[in-house]
Amino acid sequence: MKRSWTPEELVEQWSVTPRDLQAIGNKSGATRLGFVVALKYFQCEGRFPRGRQDVPWLIVSFLATQVQVPVEAWNEYRWDSRAATYHRGQIRDVLGFREVTSADGDALVTWLLT
Repeated sequence: MKRSWTPEELVEQWSVTPRDLQAIGNKSGATRLGFVVALKYFQCEGRFPRGRQDVPWLIVSFLATQVQVPVEAWNEYRWDSRAATYHRGQIRDVLGFREVTSADGDALVTWLLT
């Protein structure tokens, strides 16, 4: 992920939409911030961040302001927690994705070989 963003790029790619807010629901504090970071990161990168180090501070700060959570809450979100795993599932559902299965791998191999 790039580390430097213009103000225009931030607004275009990292603005929280009404649909995003609906997905966030009533989450609060670090949970709210972690969820929105994971959601927007997935929308922009097509994958989830592996941890805090993957997300530039500028992005975290921009999102924290939009969801009205102190940016310091970012350090409280645990990427390896059950809540984070649940959040990734919620995000996949909202965006119409699912985890890859072994059957998907088999189908891909078959497709590649034909």
